[in-house]
Amino acid sequence: MGLISEVLLLPLAPVRGSAWAVRQVLQEAERIYYDPATVQAELARLEEQLEAGEISEEEFDRLEDELLDRLETASRGSAGTGNGTTP
Repeated sequence: MGLISEVLLLPLAPVRGSAWAVRQVLQEAERIYYDPATVQAELARLEEQLEAGEISEEEFDRLEDELLDRLETASRGSAGTGNGTTP
Protein backbone atom coordinates (compact mmCIF):
# COMPACT_ATOMS: atom_id res chain seq x y z
CA MET A 1 0.00 0.00 0.00
CA GLY A 2 1.04 3.50 -0.57
CA LEU A 3 1.91 5.98 2.12
CA ILE A 4 -1.33 7.95 1.68
CA SER A 5 -3.52 4.88 2.00
CA GLU A 6 -1.58 3.78 5.10
CA VAL A 7 -2.13 7.18 6.70
CA LEU A 8 -5.82 7.15 5.81
CA LEU A 9 -6.26 3.62 7.15
CA LEU A 10 -4.32 4.28 10.35
CA PRO A 11 -7.49 4.76 12.43
CA LEU A 12 -8.48 1.22 11.45
CA ALA A 13 -5.22 -0.31 12.67
CA PRO A 14 -6.72 -1.59 15.96
CA VAL A 15 -9.53 -3.30 14.04
CA ARG A 16 -7.10 -4.88 11.59
CA GLY A 17 -4.91 -6.00 14.47
CA SER A 18 -7.87 -7.50 16.29
CA ALA A 19 -9.00 -9.31 13.15
CA TRP A 20 -5.50 -10.76 12.75
CA ALA A 21 -5.51 -11.94 16.37
CA VAL A 22 -8.92 -13.57 15.94
CA ARG A 23 -7.72 -15.37 12.79
CA GLN A 24 -4.66 -16.66 14.65
CA VAL A 25 -6.75 -17.96 17.56
CA LEU A 26 -9.20 -19.61 15.15
CA GLN A 27 -6.38 -21.31 13.23
CA GLU A 28 -4.86 -22.65 16.44
CA ALA A 29 -8.24 -23.88 17.70
CA GLU A 30 -8.86 -25.69 14.41
CA ARG A 31 -5.36 -27.19 14.50
CA ILE A 32 -5.99 -28.60 17.98
CA TYR A 33 -9.56 -29.71 17.14
CA TYR A 34 -8.42 -31.69 14.10
CA ASP A 35 -5.12 -32.92 15.55
CA PRO A 36 -5.09 -36.72 15.17
CA ALA A 37 -3.52 -37.18 18.61
CA THR A 38 -6.31 -35.14 20.20
CA VAL A 39 -9.00 -37.12 18.38
CA GLN A 40 -7.41 -40.46 19.32
CA ALA A 41 -7.22 -39.39 22.97
CA GLU A 42 -10.90 -38.46 22.87
CA LEU A 43 -11.72 -41.84 21.31
CA ALA A 44 -9.86 -43.60 24.14
CA ARG A 45 -11.70 -41.51 26.73
CA LEU A 46 -15.00 -42.31 25.03
CA GLU A 47 -14.27 -46.04 25.17
CA GLU A 48 -13.43 -45.75 28.88
CA GLN A 49 -16.75 -44.02 29.48
CA LEU A 50 -18.58 -46.83 27.67
CA GLU A 51 -16.79 -49.52 29.67
CA ALA A 52 -17.54 -47.68 32.92
CA GLY A 53 -21.23 -47.50 32.00
CA GLU A 54 -21.24 -43.71 31.93
CA ILE A 55 -22.69 -43.58 28.41
CA SER A 56 -24.98 -45.84 26.40
CA GLU A 57 -23.98 -47.86 23.34
CA GLU A 58 -26.05 -45.56 21.12
CA GLU A 59 -24.39 -42.44 22.50
CA PHE A 60 -20.99 -44.08 22.10
CA ASP A 61 -21.71 -44.89 18.45
CA ARG A 62 -22.88 -41.36 17.73
CA LEU A 63 -19.88 -39.71 19.40
CA GLU A 64 -17.46 -42.20 17.86
CA ASP A 65 -18.82 -41.39 14.39
CA GLU A 66 -18.30 -37.67 15.03
CA LEU A 67 -14.72 -38.25 16.16
CA LEU A 68 -13.95 -40.50 13.21
CA ASP A 69 -15.34 -37.84 10.87
CA ARG A 70 -12.99 -35.32 12.46
CA LEU A 71 -10.09 -37.71 12.02
CA GLU A 72 -10.99 -38.25 8.36
CA THR A 73 -11.29 -34.49 7.80
CA ALA A 74 -7.86 -34.00 9.36
CA SER A 75 -6.36 -36.69 7.15
CA ARG A 76 -7.85 -35.17 4.00
CA GLY A 77 -6.77 -31.67 5.01
CA SER A 78 -3.16 -32.56 5.74
CA ALA A 79 -2.82 -34.75 2.66
CA GLY A 80 -4.17 -32.03 0.38
CA THR A 81 -2.18 -29.12 1.75
CA GLY A 82 1.19 -30.77 2.19
CA ASN A 83 1.71 -28.76 5.35
CA GLY A 84 3.90 -31.40 6.94
CA THR A 85 1.42 -32.63 9.54
CA THR A 86 1.04 -36.34 9.99
CA PRO A 87 -2.44 -37.86 9.65
